[in-house]
Amino acid sequence: MASLNRVTIIGNVGNEPEMRFTPSGKPVTSFSVATNEKFGDNDHTEWFSVVAWNKLAETCNQYLTKGQQVYVEGRLQTRTWESDDGVKHYKTEVIANKVLFLGQRKQSEETTEENLEDLF
Repeated sequence: MASLNRVTIIGNVGNEPEMRFTPSGKPVTSFSVATNEKFGDNDHTEWFSVVAWNKLAETCNQYLTKGQQVYVEGRLQTRTWESDDGVKHYKTEVIANKVLFLGQRKQSEETTEENLEDLF
């Protein structure tokens, strides 16, 4: 039986991207994306935590800004950890494999892990 874990969102970057490095030196960038829906007179905002790795992480950190519209494609992944006081925590994130910068840039730039060399 086949399965598929794929997420596509278009929204606005909610915070300035934060880049850090793993102990082995791999870059990882985290940022949030807000999507908005309107149901009659009601507005609903859904927040997504997005994580990008390697060259895609570097590109997102360099070019994304808070408020910018962005297209993100990836997969969902849930992390679990236990805090020092024994409370179990869960966080579901979009692990990005494709990011398209929309809006503020003169020409939209698409980045994926596979085609980053073609862009720069």
